[in-house]
Amino acid sequence: MKSDFSFHLENAAWPAFFVEAGGTIRHANQAAISFFAPKLEGESPSLSALWAETGETVEQFLARWERSAASTIPIRYQAKGGAVHTFATYICASREVQKRYLFQLIRGQDMGAASLSDLTRIGPTGKPSPGDTTFIQKQKLDCAVQLTRSVVLDLNNVLTCILGHTSIVLAQLEPTHPVRASIAEVERAAVKAAEISHQLAAFSRQEKEAPVMAAGNLNPLVRRVVDALQPKTPSSTRWQLHFEDHLYSVKCDEAKVQQALSRIVENAVEAIDERGRITLTTRSLDISEPTQDLTAQLTPGTYVCIEVSDDGKGIAPENLPRIFEPFFTTKVSHRGLGLAWAYGVITNHRGSLAISSEPSRGTSVRVYLPASQKVVTDTVLQKCDIGPRRTILYVDDEDLLLNMAQAVLSAYGYNVLTASSGPKALELLEVNPPEIDLVVTDMVMPQMSGTEFIEQLQVRLPGVPILRTSGFVRTGGDDDIETYLQKPYNSQTLLRRIKHLLAAEAAA
Repeated sequence: MKSDFSFHLENAAWPAFFVEAGGTIRHANQAAISFFAPKLEGESPSLSALWAETGETVEQFLARWERSAASTIPIRYQAKGGAVHTFATYICASREVQKRYLFQLIRGQDMGAASLSDLTRIGPTGKPSPGDTTFIQKQKLDCAVQLTRSVVLDLNNVLTCILGHTSIVLAQLEPTHPVRASIAEVERAAVKAAEISHQLAAFSRQEKEAPVMAAGNLNPLVRRVVDALQPKTPSSTRWQLHFEDHLYSVKCDEAKVQQALSRIVENAVEAIDERGRITLTTRSLDISEPTQDLTAQLTPGTYVCIEVSDDGKGIAPENLPRIFEPFFTTKVSHRGLGLAWAYGVITNHRGSLAISSEPSRGTSVRVYLPASQKVVTDTVLQKCDIGPRRTILYVDDEDLLLNMAQAVLSAYGYNVLTASSGPKALELLEVNPPEIDLVVTDMVMPQMSGTEFIEQLQVRLPGVPILRTSGFVRTGGDDDIETYLQKPYNSQTLLRRIKHLLAAEAAA
């Protein structure tokens, strides 16, 4: 059975397959293949071959299904080995080049002796019986979650490609080049899309999956906030940035912290006039005894403070104590949840937030985040920084990323080998074993997962540094954060991580 399109339920835990109007099964996911094999083998398997009874043709069944308006009906299927099972089957029509029907088999529900022609359990309105509603709604939610996960994976691959190419172009363009501003706008748009992708990932993340908490320098994050909001202010607006060169490292969910800071800076933008001033400052703090900054109570330790100040209209004294209340707002549009949302994000990171303000004299917002004294230098990698010529093996099932990696890494002096799957990468190592200094591999690939590939790679190349990437969820604990890179990433992030791992290997 061949596929000519992307199937977003490929890794769903329940059987799912597309059926053409004539009854041919165009594509089935792995759960369906496992359940029905060998019935799904061959060039043109038919839906009728899966049914435990054939009282009517597929065309007749589909026509009757459309007339009934029932989304979920019981159907008896014959699994491999001949066992007969009755599944509540969720059906929906999809029209791309031609009309197709998506079948999803809901596992775990006892449908009794229902037959193919039995629509009575669904009822005259086409809805499931009350006893089935909760289970079916959960199945629909699981389907939405699985679809969202697949979209996030694909979207992050595309955004990684865009960010990789735009960042390398920006690194090569002179500051006064006429197209630099346009390329920078493309990069900003991709960063904004990455924020949306992170929100989708948060929706579809399972409870057991922790968000990525990477430790790093927050100066680039603050700069991204400014780059996104500065074009929305008048040219007369004054932006002042004071970043500490040796800023302490903070472990955080960068997407959420960036969104929280964006809400704070957006408030500052709204508070100033056309000739107003916005100042952003970052600094490292060492606190030896309990300290209080208005509402921020700080225990002894190390922190990074991000301060956002403006010279705008300020906050009225009677409103200042209520600014973190979820439903309090002074805005006519009632879009006043920004500070409450930012407060939630910062406190969830075990941080604190303090605000001081005077009417007509401006406002200062100070964000305190727990940090470690490890300093991650905020630098732009230059080609001369690479050192001896090294060979990188880049493995990903997305051709766009293979091309991006080839362009970026080659431009910075690396030898680059690429493979579109784990088996192809292992074959490359077997046929003509090259000297590999580092491997970059995606963790979600068909044929062989990243985990399986790494297990076999370590047998062939014991000790080789491996940088794992993914567009959705990180596997492993906090101790391996340096060997993981979350998609989407730009070329500078990729290059810095590769350089760090090669330097660590050389020092070992």
